[in-house]
Amino acid sequence: MNTVIETYFAAFNRGDVDAMLACLSDDIQHHVNEGQIRTGKDAFRAFCEHMNRCYRENLTDMVVFATPDGTRGAAEFTVNGTYLETDEGLPAARGQSYKLPAGSFFTLENDKITRVVTYYNLSDWVRQVS
Repeated sequence: MNTVIETYFAAFNRGDVDAMLACLSDDIQHHVNEGQIRTGKDAFRAFCEHMNRCYRENLTDMVVFATPDGTRGAAEFTVNGTYLETDEGLPAARGQSYKLPAGSFFTLENDKITRVVTYYNLSDWVRQVS
């Protein structure tokens, strides 16, 4: 089951939203750090388009874990980013760089991701870009 998670993150690092969407179930539950749950691929695509407009990120130091039955997974990684465009309610963007430890948790079914939850320290990010 690690394969779908690894494929998802490889697509993320390429900025390939369509390839990310191919890893997801149609009814994906996307739990955003400090945000609301988004349901479905259309909401996920809209989120990705917004993020790609405001941020350029590359994930490194990736470690992926999975349960023996392949129904749950997790990944720990470092987010290396550039703040490109001011995001609503956040400090002004001036091309600042940032580096954050982060993690994601997954539920998987039939080789598709049905739930993804991502966590990072928003206060640390704000400190780095302020």
